[in-house]
Amino acid sequence: MTRSLELTENGWADLLADGRLPRFALICLGVWLNAADSLVTATIMPSVGAQLGGYAYFSWATAGFLVGAILAGASSGRVSEIFGLRGATAMAGVIMAFGCVMSALAPDVGTFLTGRLIQGLGSGWISGFAMVAIALLFPERHLARVFAAVTFIWGIATVLGPLFGGLVVQTGSWRDVFWLFAIQSVVFSAAAPFLLRGSAKAGGGPGIPWTQLGVLGVGVAAIAVADVLRSPTLSIGLVVAGLAVLGLVFWIDARARVRLLPHRAGDLRTVCGSGYFAMFAMTAATMGFAIYGPPILQQLRGFSPLAAGYTIGAESAAWTLSAILVAGATGVWDGRWIRLGVGCLIASLIILAWTMAEGAFAWVLIGGSLMGVAFGLSWAFMSRRLLLALSEEDKAIGSSAITAVRQTGAAAGAAISGVAANLGGFSAGLTAESAQSASFWVFVSVIPLAVVGGLAAFRLTGSAEKA
Repeated sequence: MTRSLELTENGWADLLADGRLPRFALICLGVWLNAADSLVTATIMPSVGAQLGGYAYFSWATAGFLVGAILAGASSGRVSEIFGLRGATAMAGVIMAFGCVMSALAPDVGTFLTGRLIQGLGSGWISGFAMVAIALLFPERHLARVFAAVTFIWGIATVLGPLFGGLVVQTGSWRDVFWLFAIQSVVFSAAAPFLLRGSAKAGGGPGIPWTQLGVLGVGVAAIAVADVLRSPTLSIGLVVAGLAVLGLVFWIDARARVRLLPHRAGDLRTVCGSGYFAMFAMTAATMGFAIYGPPILQQLRGFSPLAAGYTIGAESAAWTLSAILVAGATGVWDGRWIRLGVGCLIASLIILAWTMAEGAFAWVLIGGSLMGVAFGLSWAFMSRRLLLALSEEDKAIGSSAITAVRQTGAAAGAAISGVAANLGGFSAGLTAESAQSASFWVFVSVIPLAVVGGLAAFRLTGSAEKA
């Protein structure tokens, strides 16, 4: 009887009961806005470039968005404490809508890119406040399922975001994409004050950690610039410098009066430190497949853009499905799923390195699917363990940092994969030789990241200290 009651209390029906459904829906909309808007430029930039010029700045449409999103995500915990979760979330929707309108009306590429930066700020805050809402408004027993749902939304956005942009461009103008996102952002902003009732009121907060945010911005910008440079030497230098600057953020934060991160967030002996590092490193290790998989498949296997895109989508599908399947795990099993996920990630990189170019296509699908399974099995449980380790004082900043850490890992992974590809001649043009080289080195270069991230994840499931 007791076991039956536990299952009922930990089910999806209980998750959506007691007035939690509207909040859950708002969180899902916020995650969609952040995920889909970050991916939509993949299919609209050729049209943007044809009308506004600036083909050389294609990568900045994503890089600028990412810089804004990381800075906003990192600061969202403190901002929510200062303005209150309801007011801050509504404000974030307005800021994102403003950025969308700016891009929609842009007369030149500079205005368009400025709009993308503002969209990044708005969506980063939206996503960060969603993490704060999860930590503050949902019982512990529901955390894994909520994070599984967030994963599901990300998986859907990975497939539908670029498709959405392509369909809108095909039936109208690329500007319509941003008008549609602006409308969604306005709806989100209008609903937030009503659906987040009962959340913490504004208490003034200790302030905003401007120094750490400034240093973080420099580090992220260096990594973002490295991702778009053609010189491998300069790219390597900027990646190393950017990572060093990111490490400096932890040193400064530990000594600051107003903290950006939880206590000992840079200490790998703690749950927070090992959890954040595992998320950063494991995310970074996956970026090569998403970025370089499609052109490699098109060049070496003759795939159409659509076929290549859906091949890469196997990762998202596997991530989503596996996350839903294990969402109800409790007790010792959440640690076991995390460790199994680490093994799947390392195996996926090895398989893709050896089969991406010439192996049987089934192995490419297996490798991509294993990469998705790695996160489907582990991400929700890593997030839950991290949240449960946070003190009440650190809950807002610690939960919002999850989004910033993931996006920073994505930026770093994109730059590292880009350096590996360019060293093999990718920057000089997409040829059979450069694609062949990239198909191996893009994956091999990040295996060390997956290994050290995996070790941190193992520590997260073992004897890491709580704070």
